[in-house]
Amino acid sequence: MKNKILVFSATYNERENIRELLHAFDQVNLKLDILIIDDNSPDKTSEVIKQYAVEKTNIKLIVRNGKEGLDTAHKLAFKYSIENNYEYLITLDADLSHDPNEIPIFMKELENNDFVIGSRYIKGGGSTMNGARLFLSYFGNKFIKFIFNINCNEFTTSYRGFNLRRFKNFDFQNISSKGYSFFMETIYLIHKEGILIKEIPIYFKNRTKGESKMPIIELLRTFINLFKLKFFK
Repeated sequence: MKNKILVFSATYNERENIRELLHAFDQVNLKLDILIIDDNSPDKTSEVIKQYAVEKTNIKLIVRNGKEGLDTAHKLAFKYSIENNYEYLITLDADLSHDPNEIPIFMKELENNDFVIGSRYIKGGGSTMNGARLFLSYFGNKFIKFIFNINCNEFTTSYRGFNLRRFKNFDFQNISSKGYSFFMETIYLIHKEGILIKEIPIYFKNRTKGESKMPIIELLRTFINLFKLKFFK
């Protein structure tokens, strides 16, 4: 029997992290289906997943032809969750920056909320980021909150939970922003749909294995898309 909860993560060159992530999912005290969308990682991330998933029917793997982007992976995951009649979708990063042990907290909140986002910037939240990266993230999210005038302190994390009954008519294909700006626009459109946003504290950890995939150009792109959304959409 299919589980009602789908947990999704996108991968690109996460060979060093993916086995530990999948093992962490196994330790969560919930029945989960797991969807991994891999962009044909040169480091053969998908091969590690296939080896781990032997005799595990709850792990679903989609390997795409090439690096198609984080935004398209999340759109595909949302489409997959709706088409396969899941009740809940949880999304998070594959680099172990998000703690899978917090998934039950998301699920408890989803009993009474349609959309839940993990926040580093509310009481109880935090991160191991420091220096310029922390400065840009903290004040960047403050600036987005100010421009959008949305009562939310976190716009850029992917650690999110969706009660899919509320999202049946929400079309992720309407999100035009690419890359990491995708996450910001998702919040913007969720707010416009009148869906309430519930923030819960999370503790974000910098990756310890592999390389960060956020190029500096993403910061510029995010601010350009911020003003496009505010004044032209």
